[in-house]
Amino acid sequence: MKALKDKIMAHGKALSPKILKVDTFLNHQMDPHLMNDIGKEFAEYFKGRGATKILTIEASGIAMACMTGLHMDLNVIFAKKHEALNLDKDIYTSKVFSHTKNKEYIIKVATKLIDKSDKVLIIDDFLANGLAALGLVEIVKQAGATVVGVGMVIEKAFQRGGKLLRDQGYDVFSLAIVESLEDGKITLAE
Repeated sequence: MKALKDKIMAHGKALSPKILKVDTFLNHQMDPHLMNDIGKEFAEYFKGRGATKILTIEASGIAMACMTGLHMDLNVIFAKKHEALNLDKDIYTSKVFSHTKNKEYIIKVATKLIDKSDKVLIIDDFLANGLAALGLVEIVKQAGATVVGVGMVIEKAFQRGGKLLRDQGYDVFSLAIVESLEDGKITLAE
């Protein structure tokens, strides 16, 4: 996706060989036009898969999942990372370790939101080690539902997440693939 790749190259920062900072347009401040284009791109790629719901994880995945939901006319569910007094007692849970935050979360989705008849499209902002995506897959499995695809805005090809998901048979579609962040330089796949 050219517009996304252009933004990454113009405004992204390689903070380390593993950390790409895109806070000015994707996950702190958001460019709504770019979010809309991301949603259209995912909707086009995953059309015809029979998706009935979109699942993401709070917080950075919500905007792109919502825009995808808008273009696919689907509801969006986001797995919660934090406890809340208003969260249902009947929940699916999965443990997810965030390497960015160096913290483990127990993500939660109310059981009434996903059932065995659902075909779930997973959408998120980053794919690195794949732990967040695998945590979402686990929640879909607990519901007895089916994962119809995994859409990632940015995939770090030099980390294992993409291979892990693809080796398990999931159709992973990434809009921008980062090949390297070495020496403070961002290298994207063509």
